Amino acid sequence: MRALVTGGAGFIGSNLCEFLLSQGWDVVCMDDFVTGSRDNLAVIGLRRGFTLVEHDVTEYIRLDGDLDWVLHFASPASPLDYLELPIQTLKVGALGTHNALGVAKAKGARFLLASTSEVYGDPLVHPQPEDYWGHVNPVGPRGVYDEAKRFGEAITMAYHRYHGIDTRIVRIFNTFGPRMRLNDGRAIPAFMSQALTGAPITVFGDGGQTRSFQYITDLVDGLWRLMQAPVNDPVNIGNPQEMTLLELAKRIIRLTGSRSEIVFRPLPVDDPKVRQPDIGRARSLLGWEPRVGTDEGLRLTVDWFRENLRS
Repeated sequence: MRALVTGGAGFIGSNLCEFLLSQGWDVVCMDDFVTGSRDNLAVIGLRRGFTLVEHDVTEYIRLDGDLDWVLHFASPASPLDYLELPIQTLKVGALGTHNALGVAKAKGARFLLASTSEVYGDPLVHPQPEDYWGHVNPVGPRGVYDEAKRFGEAITMAYHRYHGIDTRIVRIFNTFGPRMRLNDGRAIPAFMSQALTGAPITVFGDGGQTRSFQYITDLVDGLWRLMQAPVNDPVNIGNPQEMTLLELAKRIIRLTGSRSEIVFRPLPVDDPKVRQPDIGRARSLLGWEPRVGTDEGLRLTVDWFRENLRS
C-alpha cells in the first residue's frame, strides 16, 4: 500500500507519515517547506519505504506509480502563518486541494481532506456538530484560512458526487504534541516556550475563551479509522474536554514549574469565544474517542519542548 501525504513535513503530517510507515505502508511526503520542517523528517527520512518530494501543491502534481491514498494536509495552519501568508493560504486551499484531488482521481485513490474546526468560525452552536454550518466572517483577517478550508470541503464533495472519488473530510480540533514549531504562535507552543524560558505568558482577552485540546496520537488514530470507514460526510476529530485558555496557561505553569507571570493582551479580531467538538459521529461510525488525557499529553509535550528549546 502506498500513500501520498501533502504537507508531510508539518507537525501533523510528519506524525502521520511515521504512523503509516509503522503500518508497513510506502509513503510519499510532499512539502515545499514554507511552514514544514526538515527536522520533522530527520528520523522518518531514513525509514524504508519513505520518499520525499519537494513541491508546491498549488502547481500541477505529477507522481509516478500507483497510489492507494491521498492525504491532503498542505496548508499554513497557525494564525501567525496565515495572517502573514494570506494569498498562499487561499491558494493551497483552492488550487492545492484541486491538484490533490486530481491525483486521487487519476490514480483511483481514496482521498482525505484535512479540514478544521475553524469552518465553524465563532460558533453560535455549542458544542459544534458536523451539521452546523458555522458563523464565519469571510472578509475578516481569519477568513483566508476559514474560507480556504470551507472551499476545500466543497470541492472535495463535488469530486465525490461528480467524479465518484471515494473521499473523506476530517474536521480537526486543536491538536498538540511533539514536532510542533517552537514559534508556532498557537496557545500551547506559545505558553510552553514562554514558561520554559521564564518569559511572561501572553493570554489574549481575559483568557475566558475556551478550546478543546487533543494529543497527536489520538488524532492519528482517528485519521486511520476514518480512512477505513465508509464515511464521506465530514467527521469531527477532537477532545471534548473543554477548558479556558487562562486555565491552560496555569496548567502549563504548574507542569513546567515556571515562575512566569501571566500578562493579558487585546483579543485578536474574530477570535472564537468557544470551541468544543461534538464527537458523537466519530464514536458511532469509527468507534473512536480520545485516549490521552490533556494533562498526560501536556506532560509529554513539555518534555519535547524542554529538550528542543535547549538545542
